[in-house]
Amino acid sequence: MIIQKSMNRKTALITGASGKIGFAIARNIAKLSGFRVILVGRDEAGLEDACQRINNDTGNADADYMLADLSLRDDIRALARTWDGPLHILINNAAACPQSKTLNREGLEMQFATNILGYYRMIKAFEPILTTSAPARIVNVASYWAGDLDMDDLEFRRRYYNNNTAYRQSKQADRMLSAAFAKKFIDQGITVNACHPGDVNSKLSNSLGFGGHESPDQGAATPVWLATAEEVEAVSGKYFENKSVQACRFSADIKACMKLADICSRY
Repeated sequence: MIIQKSMNRKTALITGASGKIGFAIARNIAKLSGFRVILVGRDEAGLEDACQRINNDTGNADADYMLADLSLRDDIRALARTWDGPLHILINNAAACPQSKTLNREGLEMQFATNILGYYRMIKAFEPILTTSAPARIVNVASYWAGDLDMDDLEFRRRYYNNNTAYRQSKQADRMLSAAFAKKFIDQGITVNACHPGDVNSKLSNSLGFGGHESPDQGAATPVWLATAEEVEAVSGKYFENKSVQACRFSADIKACMKLADICSRY
């Protein structure tokens, strides 16, 4: 269970925080005055190491971790149940990208379960905490590499599974869910935005057949800015690249965004 060490600090939860971009997001938020960070993921050894590195690199002792498989509903519910104290920033960053079709323990296709349902379920599970902690922010790490969404075949039961197609679908969905939740939370003091984090050479990018020309810190810059900068504290329902709002044809279709959120709610 998380112990609230510094009641006057803002608390940020970052999923997928032992990966390159997730770690860089957590470390760069921890560098800022007045923030504590909670890292969430499945790899306990990796999370322990990440927290220690953040403590050493930033001098911020308020870095801790919680274990959860973000592809699983019960793990997410348990995470929210055991949370102690306020939550001001939720950064959904965890992602899976297996090269062959893989099912989680719930029998759901892994990219859908982690990259789409994981984002949806984290927001729903932490909604009461974010509401009582408001003003609060949700940042959904998406991508410019987005498209191919099929709401009639989200789990590739009919289509041939291709990890590139599944990833593009999930990132389109993340943009759309951001718009749907921004509309839902318009009067609750919670902003919701999506962003492309940058092109970082990582395990995920390699699984898609790409490298990456940016450092993890460069990749983390836009998510960290959306989570902490004063100039975007009232901005919601937008998609960003390089700290700039970009037109998003996916989130512009609010009817489709709400339909996707409704489909996710049935799981």
